Amino acid sequence: MITLQSVVKQFATKKGPLTAVDDVNLQIHDGEIYGVIGFSGAGKSTLIRMFNGLEKPTTGDVVVGGDHIAQLGMKDLRKKRQKIGMIFQHFNLLWSRTVFDNIAFPLEIAGVSKTERDQKVNELIRMVGLTGREKAFPSQLSGGQKQRVGIARALANDPTVLLCDEATSALDPQTTDEILELLVTINKKIGSAIILITHEMHVIRKICHKVAVMENGRIVEEGPVFSVFQNPQSSVTQRFVKDDLKDSESEAAMDDIKLAYPTGAILRLKFAGSSTEQPIISRIIRKYDVDINVISGNVSHTSSGAFGHMIVHVPEPTKELFNEFEQHGVIVEVERRG
Repeated sequence: MITLQSVVKQFATKKGPLTAVDDVNLQIHDGEIYGVIGFSGAGKSTLIRMFNGLEKPTTGDVVVGGDHIAQLGMKDLRKKRQKIGMIFQHFNLLWSRTVFDNIAFPLEIAGVSKTERDQKVNELIRMVGLTGREKAFPSQLSGGQKQRVGIARALANDPTVLLCDEATSALDPQTTDEILELLVTINKKIGSAIILITHEMHVIRKICHKVAVMENGRIVEEGPVFSVFQNPQSSVTQRFVKDDLKDSESEAAMDDIKLAYPTGAILRLKFAGSSTEQPIISRIIRKYDVDINVISGNVSHTSSGAFGHMIVHVPEPTKELFNEFEQHGVIVEVERRG
């Protein structure tokens, strides 16, 4: 269990104190993949650095596995950090060392014997899919391979917590998906809690169980990923979700839709879970003998289920029609009434 209690982090500047993290309270359970998302300057990277003591809170408490991080002496903190692995955006590999030696480095620092060290490194190389690249240097690797080395190195001391600070933002989309799949496999295999800092909502959607949305140092929304995507509350969360869905219904696009359909009603239908797999529209058309024109739509998938939306045109909306949609678990929002 990881707990943050009323955590504040301030930095001294020429203009006075700068609050990077402002009264944050979080609970992250063992084995959970927990995402923290925010735009640049939101405070998320400062937050993650307090989990392993790279930054200390100005006030408040960070508790990891029962240990109050800010209260640990240097010797105990170094020992604790061996169980808190960290994966970086730009890999932070030792360029003069091979893949094998990069992964072995934290084991050397921990005083692990060479026999045990070699066995562990070979095991990790197989786990992250780098078999055959043991003697390669970082300059000979692709971005995805470098990050796999970084992941293996972070796992060397069998951490209970894995911190990922923008671990995929320097990678192309296909490689990002491969790294995310690897993190899910690691989570299932060894059960480490994974805390993932990102500004990319699709990363959160694909693998996280829960998400916290940060803005100006504060948590503005928090909860299960499926629920947050299905019904985002804060304006910043709505923006992230809309960007991730590649929502074609921008304000300008919606104006174009309204011009194209000058009469009747334009509805936004929101659906989730099992309703995404049902032929609800066709059933309602047959039942009420009504014309429903599907203008656009989108379905996305999270680790907990699917959700999506659809923009439709209805010549004459009725109360019965609205009730029918709601009975099927579909939320109806009116963009324009007839």
